[in-house]
This record gives sequence, C-alpha cells and structure tokens, in this order.
Amino acid sequence: VQLQASGGGSAQTGDSLRLSCAASGRTSSTTVVAWFRQAPGKDREFVAAISRITGIIYDADSVKGRFTISRDNAKNTLYLQMNSLKPEDTAVYYCAATARTSWSGIELYSAGLYAYWGQGTLVTVSS
Repeated sequence: VQLQASGGGSAQTGDSLRLSCAASGRTSSTTVVAWFRQAPGKDREFVAAISRITGIIYDADSVKGRFTISRDNAKNTLYLQMNSLKPEDTAVYYCAATARTSWSGIELYSAGLYAYWGQGTLVTVSS
C-alpha cells in the first residue's frame, strides 16, 4: 500500500485547510486509515482515524469539534478537514494505514499499529 499526502500549506489562526491522502496498491487489505502529526521537537501524535469498512471515527481531544476525518473508498482517498486552525496545529501531517483486524484499546492511537505511511505534508499556522 502506498500513501501520498497533500494539501498542506500556510494558514492563519481561524483558517481552514483540507488534507488529502491518495492510496494505491492493495488498499482493500487495509482496515483503518488515520492521520498523525509531528510538531518540531515533539513525538508523532495521533489526530484521527476512521474504519475503512464501518466508517467509525476516532479522534483526539485536541482536535475534536475542529477537525473531521472522512474517506472515499471509491477514490481510495482519505481526507482531513481542518477548521478553526490554531498555531499549535503547526506540524507535519502524515496519513497512515493498517491491515490489522484486531488491536487493544490504546493501540489504535499508537503509530506502531500502522504499517503504511505517507510522506507527510507540512501545515504551518501563524497567529
């Protein structure tokens, strides 16, 4: 599975951006697709995930109500709509996918669950 993230850029506080992640290869083998982000000097952080099959969404408290994850299985594309952006949202955003069919509760939020990663797209939010 290959993932290609795009849509990053510069924004100001309160602006919106939409990230896209195009998937190719054996996408039918994936079960959950997700967005992570990594700010300078910090660990990679879970943002949101969505079941490719059921559509169930999981998102981090830090983005709840502002960011919306969605997927279009027909287009093999994952999206992250980011509204009300804040400077602390500045990071490289990565899309990720897993083919695992089971996991423990916190594994879903851990980068280790995801075997497939995109190259990252930079989002910079200024005040």
